[in-house]
Amino acid sequence: MVNKFLKIVFAIPLTLLTLHTAIRIVRYFHKFPIPQWMANVIDNPFRRKIQPPDVTAIRHDIEPGMQVLEVGPGNGTYTLAAARRIGAQGKLVTIDIEPKMIDRVNRKIAAENATNIEARVANVYKLPFDDHSFDLIYMITVINEIPDIPKALSEFHRVLKPSGKLVFSELFLDPDYPLASTLAKKVQAAQFHLKEKIGNFFYYTLIFEKKVRGE
Repeated sequence: MVNKFLKIVFAIPLTLLTLHTAIRIVRYFHKFPIPQWMANVIDNPFRRKIQPPDVTAIRHDIEPGMQVLEVGPGNGTYTLAAARRIGAQGKLVTIDIEPKMIDRVNRKIAAENATNIEARVANVYKLPFDDHSFDLIYMITVINEIPDIPKALSEFHRVLKPSGKLVFSELFLDPDYPLASTLAKKVQAAQFHLKEKIGNFFYYTLIFEKKVRGE
C-alpha cells in the first residue's frame, strides 16, 4: 500500500513535468496566442499567490495618473489591479488579438464598474495608437506568444513616450517562459535599455526604458 502511494506521489510531478516539456517544445516551433477558454486555467490561486495582482502592479512601476498599455489581459484580474493602481486620473488600455478574450475582459470590467479601462482588439504589429501615447507598456507571460518579437518591439517603442517604460513579468511554469538574459538581449536590441531586474529564475520582472533613436 505504501509503495503504491509513493509511486503515485512521484508519478504526478513526473507527468506534469513531461506535459510541460512537451508543450514547451510545441510552442517553441509554433507560437500562437493562448485561447480564451484557458484564461481561467492560467489565472489560478497558485499563480496569484506567486504573482499577487496588486503587488505586481506596483512591481511594474505603475504610478497613479499614468497612461498604460497592457498586452494580453487574460481574464482581466491583473488588468483590474493595474487600473486600481493608476486611479481615476489615469487610463489603462488593454489589448488582445482574440475578440473572445476582449469580450471576457469587458464583462469583468462592467461587473467591477471600472471606468478607467478600455479593452479592445488590436494587433501588436500595427497598434492603433498615436506616437508617444503611453507612459508604460506591460505584459505578463505574453511576449513569447508573439511570433515576430522585433516587429512588436518596434511598435511598442513607437507608442511609448520619451523615456517610457516597457515591462515584462515571466513565470517559469509558463510554457513560453524565456530566460531573463535571452529576453533582455532581444529587447535591448530594439532601442531599450534595462533599468531594473526584480525577482529570480522562477519569477522575474524586467523593466526597460525607451531610448531615443540614435542614442
